[in-house]
Amino acid sequence: MYTFKPEGPTDMLLQENLARSRMREAEQVARARRLVRHLSAARRWNRLSQWAARRADRASAAL
Repeated sequence: MYTFKPEGPTDMLLQENLARSRMREAEQVARARRLVRHLSAARRWNRLSQWAARRADRASAAL
């Protein structure tokens, strides 16, 4: 087990901890937004492939 013993002024350590916390929160938000974008893209491609399949069926039936 590693224990961290900070050296230096505590004001600076508090600011560093706040900055790290904000960075972690920003990363979590970015991760969630990325997931939403990927799900939206998957739905869009799914709709497009269904449309293309229907169009191909109509085209082959017309021949």
